[in-house]
Amino acid sequence: MSTITELKDTIDTKTLNLVLLTIATAGIYPIIWMFLNTQKLEKITSKKIADNTFLTWLAVCIGLGGAFSNLGDEILDVIAGLVTIASWVLYIIWSFRAKSALQEYALAEHKIDLRMNGFYTFMLTVYYINYCVNDLPEAQRKQQILTGQEPATES
Repeated sequence: MSTITELKDTIDTKTLNLVLLTIATAGIYPIIWMFLNTQKLEKITSKKIADNTFLTWLAVCIGLGGAFSNLGDEILDVIAGLVTIASWVLYIIWSFRAKSALQEYALAEHKIDLRMNGFYTFMLTVYYINYCVNDLPEAQRKQQILTGQEPATES
C-alpha cells in the first residue's frame, strides 16, 4: 500500500505556483504540467486519464486558437474561437477523468471518501485537480477525525 503523501510528493507542485506560472507563461504552463504529471497520476492511481495524443491535440487547439485570433480576418477569428472552445472541452474532459481516478485511488488505497466538487472541477480544471492532490493528506486526517480514528502521524 502506498502512503497518502506519495501522489503529492510525486507531483510536487503547489497550486499557487501553478497559477503564478500560468500567468508568467501566458497560459502555457498548465499544458506543460499536464504533460509532466498525467503519467505520474496514471501510474499511482492505476487508472488511464489521457494519452500523449490527447494532450498533443489539447496543445494544438490552444496553439491554433492563439495563432488565429486577432489577425483581422473574420473567418480566422471564428476558427480561433472554435478551436479555443475545443481546448476548453479537452481541459474539462481531462479534469473529470483525473477527478475520477483520484476518487477511486483514495477509496481503494486509503479508504478515503474523497468528495470532489464537480463545479470546481468544471471551472478550475487542472488547478482544482492539483489542489486535491495536495489536499489528500488533510482529507485523510479529517476523515479519521470524523470516524473517531486516531489521525496517523508522520515521522
